[in-house]
Amino acid sequence: MTQPTDIRRDHLATALSLAAWGVPPLPLRAGKVPFGNCPACAKNVCGGRPNMKAPGPCACPNPCHGWAAATTDPTVINSTPWARAWREAAGVAYHPGGAGLTVVDLDNPAAITWARATLPSTRTVSTTRGEHWLYMGTMQSANAVRPGVDIKSSMQYARWLGPGTGTMTALPDVVRALIVKEPAPARPASVTVPTPAGGGACPHRTPTYLDRGIAMAEQRIAEAREAVHATVYRTFLAVLSTHGRCGCLTDAHTTRLFTAAQAKGETARHCTDAWTNALTTLGLSHV
Repeated sequence: MTQPTDIRRDHLATALSLAAWGVPPLPLRAGKVPFGNCPACAKNVCGGRPNMKAPGPCACPNPCHGWAAATTDPTVINSTPWARAWREAAGVAYHPGGAGLTVVDLDNPAAITWARATLPSTRTVSTTRGEHWLYMGTMQSANAVRPGVDIKSSMQYARWLGPGTGTMTALPDVVRALIVKEPAPARPASVTVPTPAGGGACPHRTPTYLDRGIAMAEQRIAEAREAVHATVYRTFLAVLSTHGRCGCLTDAHTTRLFTAAQAKGETARHCTDAWTNALTTLGLSHV
């Protein structure tokens, strides 16, 4: 039976092998996260590392500062300050950007199906829930570039799960394009709505009703931590169901909603589609 000490020793051996291949490793603790900063570097009182783009000015010998601790120096990896981390390590990670690589992290079967239909074939590594597709070349890292897809390259770490299978190919433009956001439209879609029954001033015009409702919608979108597409659609639907039939919504209000959605990573097209779908669901005309 393999003992825990053997497992830790295997992690160190893996890290040294990666370093010899030019892949900078770092230890992971339970939960697949890097070790926290040591007391001397807590809350970056040491000065940290400039924008976390490269080691220094901090010269801490511990595996501090997350992905920036990754190194190919075997002396550091074998050092006494790292010994405790390797004893407690639950796994090994590496800095893809430091190795000149980009990892397309596919988190579920649907994402894998999309990749096989969209991306050039390359080396793949099986993960707990999906696959890592490895390309030669670096780029900016980004999470949730589409459902179930993250990009891990510069200033990011990825778990080491083995060398994988297949031939690694050059980073294609289609992957680089995943982090490019579409420009916002000049104006969001507006709504043609009927005049309130019976005429008269609409109560929605009061700041305590309409403006507060828009502010609450912006907050709901901003606080979304997952299912952003669905949250944006449901929020648009709620706003239109309350304010869409009285003629009080203006371009300024819809611009605020579109801006909040795009700040969460939605594209202009996604915003327009969600708005159009909400209008259709409520039976409102769209111009």
